[in-house]
Amino acid sequence: MRHVHVVVPAGIDEPARVSGGNRYDREVCDDLRRAGWQVTEIAADGAWPGPDPPALAALARALDGVADGALVLADGLVASAARAVLEPRSRRLRLVVLVHMVFGGDAVGAGDEAAVLGAARAVVTTSDWTRRRLLDRYDLPAAAVHVAHPGTRPAPVSPPSAGGGRLLCVGTLAPVKGQDLLVAALGGLAGLPWWCTLVGSRDRCPRFTAALERRVAAAGLGDRVRITGVRTGEALRRTFQEADLLVVPSRAETYGMVVAEALAAGLPVLATRVGGLPESLGGTAAGLPGFLVPPDDDAALRAALAAWLTDRALRGRLRDAALLRRAELPGWPATGTRIRKVLSAVGAEPPAPAIRVDR
Repeated sequence: MRHVHVVVPAGIDEPARVSGGNRYDREVCDDLRRAGWQVTEIAADGAWPGPDPPALAALARALDGVADGALVLADGLVASAARAVLEPRSRRLRLVVLVHMVFGGDAVGAGDEAAVLGAARAVVTTSDWTRRRLLDRYDLPAAAVHVAHPGTRPAPVSPPSAGGGRLLCVGTLAPVKGQDLLVAALGGLAGLPWWCTLVGSRDRCPRFTAALERRVAAAGLGDRVRITGVRTGEALRRTFQEADLLVVPSRAETYGMVVAEALAAGLPVLATRVGGLPESLGGTAAGLPGFLVPPDDDAALRAALAAWLTDRALRGRLRDAALLRRAELPGWPATGTRIRKVLSAVGAEPPAPAIRVDR
């Protein structure tokens, strides 16, 4: 069986909706096609993971048009919030859920998430940390929960600046990404030479963005902190090449694709020790390719930034480690191979009973 229906949030290719999950979905679909698979994308309209009844009804109609026994790979942003649609239809479809994040009662009820994952024939996560969290939270068979780490593409490496003061933070402007903690940390380092660029959507959490801009102004950092909005493709690659250090102050993160993208450009990373970030940062024979600090702790961020900015030898060691890590990063073909292996195994299983769902 080499035909798969992939359920993705609508607009995954729109720059305004850029995210690690959308990027991952696109890479997987493209890899499947290159490998000779027939891929039918089902774009789920709606405000996932909080869909309204019309969004759920549209998803139900789309899946009702899929043949019995077909393979369906569903993005977890949609799947976890679609229990009423997916649980009954999983009886006749070969459902695989791709989990980018664990909701567990936040935006989606834990019971709904557990039911959808339990109805799937396989679950794919993007990090070992996410897999462990799912197995700890829910009664899922360990053999059915797999990991397919995000890939990277090697990027050009640029020379560092003399003082290492070009700081970069990439991520949607939102509380979970912790840009407020970074600005608070930088406010205590006004006496050191640095400039910080915040790249990410300003529209997802407009109140947070407005509060962040007020915080920057109140701290007198308006000429040193630049908020650029979304950057993708070549513009984002140039941004990495023009930086000395990526800062990821997230309060929660299942993997952190931006960390791997920075390392692919030989850029050291300062990240919080939360979720899958230590996993994405990784380690080398020369040590960590950056720093890990406690989450939600602007003082710890400030101390790490001060060390980076004032210790030239430290910057050199971390950059050497980042270059070593760059050479070890898996590419997207490895991700695709893992996904195809899971889909092929599910496709080889006995067909599900042909039970139609009342419309």
